[in-house]
Amino acid sequence: MENPSEEAPARWEGLPSWLLSQTAHHSHRLVAEGFSSVGARGYHYRLLATLEESGPASQAALGRRSGIHLSDMVATVNELADRGLVERTPDPADRRRNIISLTAAGTLQLRRLEQRLAECQDELLAPLSPEERQRFTELLSRLLDHHNRRTAAPDGSGR
Repeated sequence: MENPSEEAPARWEGLPSWLLSQTAHHSHRLVAEGFSSVGARGYHYRLLATLEESGPASQAALGRRSGIHLSDMVATVNELADRGLVERTPDPADRRRNIISLTAAGTLQLRRLEQRLAECQDELLAPLSPEERQRFTELLSRLLDHHNRRTAAPDGSGR
């Protein structure tokens, strides 16, 4: 006779927290591999997308807008600047500060990253119909919004 515990899934395998964390692991792997295939990292995408959406800004402002910590921001800007994807220029209002802006090559790289990201989303959500994908995204957004509001600092910064 077989061991019944081998037939039934472990009790935690049906818990939403377990399912979310395991799915998040696969999501992270897919996106990291997708970006790596075009010589990029997630921070590259976030910074390039933030620059396109918000325009040129200081590293500190970009860090706040993108959610990238300042210590990681410096390395990310250096990597992108070395590849000609962003440009640093002195801030006319404060010569000690640089303004970071998106270059034409940066916009092209952003399009490549968006394409890879779309492919990763399709692979991650492959078993779901378009309607299920939309509903799943809405539910995840609602959960995240709820927990972000609950953990937000009194100043609304979320930190």
